[in-house]
Amino acid sequence: MISDRRPDEVLIASDGSATGVPIWLAPQGGWKAALAHLPSTQLAWLDANGFDGALRKHVLLPGSAGTIEGVVLGIGMPDGANVAVSTATLFGTLPPLLPAGTYRLGDPSACDPTMAAIAWGLGSYAFRRYKANGMRKGPVLIMPETADAKQAMAAVEGIWLGRDLINTPSNDMGPAELEIAARALGARHDATVDAVIGDDLIEKNFPLIHAVGRASVRPPRLIDLTWGRADAVKITLIGKGICFDTGGLDIKTASGMLLMKKDMGGAAAALALAHMIMSAGLDVRLRVLIPAAENAIAGAAFRPSDVIRSRAGITVEIGNTDAEGRLVLADALALADEEAPDHLFTFATLTGAARVALGPDVAPFFCDDESLASEIGAAGAAVADPVWRLPLTTPYESWLESNVADMNNVAEGGFAGAVVAAIFLKRFVKQARAFAHFDIYGWRPSPRALGPKGGEPQAARAMFEVVRRIAGS
Repeated sequence: MISDRRPDEVLIASDGSATGVPIWLAPQGGWKAALAHLPSTQLAWLDANGFDGALRKHVLLPGSAGTIEGVVLGIGMPDGANVAVSTATLFGTLPPLLPAGTYRLGDPSACDPTMAAIAWGLGSYAFRRYKANGMRKGPVLIMPETADAKQAMAAVEGIWLGRDLINTPSNDMGPAELEIAARALGARHDATVDAVIGDDLIEKNFPLIHAVGRASVRPPRLIDLTWGRADAVKITLIGKGICFDTGGLDIKTASGMLLMKKDMGGAAAALALAHMIMSAGLDVRLRVLIPAAENAIAGAAFRPSDVIRSRAGITVEIGNTDAEGRLVLADALALADEEAPDHLFTFATLTGAARVALGPDVAPFFCDDESLASEIGAAGAAVADPVWRLPLTTPYESWLESNVADMNNVAEGGFAGAVVAAIFLKRFVKQARAFAHFDIYGWRPSPRALGPKGGEPQAARAMFEVVRRIAGS
């Protein structure tokens, strides 16, 4: 971890002896009844502070000795199918606001205790690697005994890892550094990690990955992590690892490059999910493939109208060099598909069209397996990691036709960009039993309950729930 604190410094397991300041939840309109157990002096203090249970409003309760004896958090008027989860996520708003100290849930039965611990951990994250005063002593939560502490810690560690990778600027997070991060994760969990680097990509038949990254002074590579029993259910994750995207010869505008350090957000999400799976010891055969490259501009850059033969043998005409993510994913998908995995999932900051459709906070996914798609949607809702299904089977297949090659990497016109990208990827999946693709944003534009502004490995927690159920079945 390269953030200012470690997850185990903000979340600690209950040992029955540790004490902490209780945090009480109070709904709007009925807060006095919910807090009737508090002393009358503290209720009067809440009244004096204008507390009414409004959403995210919090008040510190003073003790007679000048100490903090409690915290009251307003939860508004909870409604919907996942009240216990949505209420628990509000604990993530507190770590940036509370003074240093040790806290606990006043009533763990008032919400989902595991989600409350996860929310606290995610809300505690701060990326201060480059700050002169980087270290910050913040509040600590004693996880409720009813919480699944192992699951909560795995989720928080995984998301912190993904955020660290995305938030690190590209001068310190190129293809080699991404490989180092994957190797460090592999070493922690006794996984095997290999890499095909530079011109070896041509020799090993990964021409699209090589083409995208060949103009950079930092060699492209395909990172390959494997873990688990060889004969267990095969789960393969692929994460787009474009460590910076200029757009290539179809160059982006200056404003369009400002957040391009996050273009490896798919790789970060895949590694975050991999950590959760391995930490939980799920009985799966896990494989993680990360095509890592920098889409740079130089004399060796690939060009619009170039035709490149992919690993799968499909020839691709380059209609736009800024649609490079789908190219590197195509070679990785072809490799993954060769062993016919039971489940194949891709994560990528792939299209601006996905943001136009669903905004930055909801990740669209594409899946033709009705049962799996339903499970993915339900899992996202259950853990407050929202995803939304977009169509993969459409009338738009012909939009990728090329006059000179088997297909183009883009379609003419600006319609259905995220859908067209998903169709492109699906053409490289022939043998996998189930496939889903996530077109994530990888970034939180403003602070939310579950984390600050900055990198976010979206869909990782949702898919951890899915993989847990797959492994359990």
